[in-house]
Amino acid sequence: MGLWSGNLRIRLTAVFSLLFALAGGAVLMGTLILVDNSMDYSLNILMADRYSRLKPDDYEGATQLASSAFASKQAILDSMHANLLFKGGLTLLVVWLVVTAAGWFVAGRLLRPLSMITATAHRIAGRTLHRRIDLDAPPGEVKSLADSFDSMLDRLDEAFAGQGRFIANAAHELKTPIALNRTLVEVAMGRPDCPPQTRQLGENLLAVNLRHERLIDALLTLARAEDAVTERRPVDVADLAGIAVGTTEPLAARQQVQIVRELSAAPVVGDPILLEQLIRNLVDNAVRYNEAGGWVRVQTVAKPRHAEVVVSNTGAVISAYEVPALFEPFRRLTDRVGSARGSGLGLSIVRAVAKAHGGDAVAVPRPGGGLVVRVILPRALPVPSAPPVVPAVAASGPGADHV
Repeated sequence: MGLWSGNLRIRLTAVFSLLFALAGGAVLMGTLILVDNSMDYSLNILMADRYSRLKPDDYEGATQLASSAFASKQAILDSMHANLLFKGGLTLLVVWLVVTAAGWFVAGRLLRPLSMITATAHRIAGRTLHRRIDLDAPPGEVKSLADSFDSMLDRLDEAFAGQGRFIANAAHELKTPIALNRTLVEVAMGRPDCPPQTRQLGENLLAVNLRHERLIDALLTLARAEDAVTERRPVDVADLAGIAVGTTEPLAARQQVQIVRELSAAPVVGDPILLEQLIRNLVDNAVRYNEAGGWVRVQTVAKPRHAEVVVSNTGAVISAYEVPALFEPFRRLTDRVGSARGSGLGLSIVRAVAKAHGGDAVAVPRPGGGLVVRVILPRALPVPSAPPVVPAVAASGPGADHV
């Protein structure tokens, strides 16, 4: 049923075949009727001629002749019917097979432009908007469809190019004044005659400035992650996880949180910068929204068809219905509103980067508090079998959404 409803070529071929079978059957039946009428008429004329040769008073001869003529006539008609049905049906079957094959070929020719449009759409969806169909065909419905599709791609290409320019300009226009403010505050704080009140104010301003910088970086990362990934290179997420853990260890030491590494080789193909940001967000969240004396476990696992990054941690208890909101931009749990630890973009960036690579990110509450966040990334390269890894028991912190 799925094949019949999904493949237009098969459906067209079946329609051609059915129409020919019905038409051929109708022609065969019409031929039988016409031949039957013609033979019946001819045999009746023959019988009348034989009757005309009998003597008028020869009733016995007429009766015998009528009985013999009827039997002969019926035998001739039955033989003709059987012969015509057998040979006509065999001919119809052979021609029907030939017409079905021809219908398959013709349907393929008719649908070839649509196949080109579909293939181009798949290539564009997976890689770039710069390709076009450029269908070389006479004017018609399919040519009009291809041209309309090309026009739509032109507009989409311009829109995405404008988005890229906007992101680059926004990064410059937003970061430059913030960097200038930071420099001015640091210069003011570095003066020998700077009073303690001014120094304290400067520290507060630098903290606010740092938060703004992180928010802008997160917004730009989210904008880039939601776009198509154009730079794909072989990379081992275990190496990226090691870099992310090393970067976050000073913060973990200040938060009195222990980080446990369980990293096995897990090669994928993707953008190393975005994937490193994904893992860094998870690890940083797990540390920031943890509890003193808690722990964070970072795992990378290679599966036959995909690689997994699992980050688990201790922390506050989270209800299952609260987890989906953590993946929405600027959404925090109620106990984290106004928290200076994050802007609510961490898991949004994680899921956006994962989906841009054809994967996904899921989270479940950990019994006793904390989260288990699992990122699934499709593998495109063969990987040697990795040693078994201890299953994840916990994951990213209570509100795993950082800047």
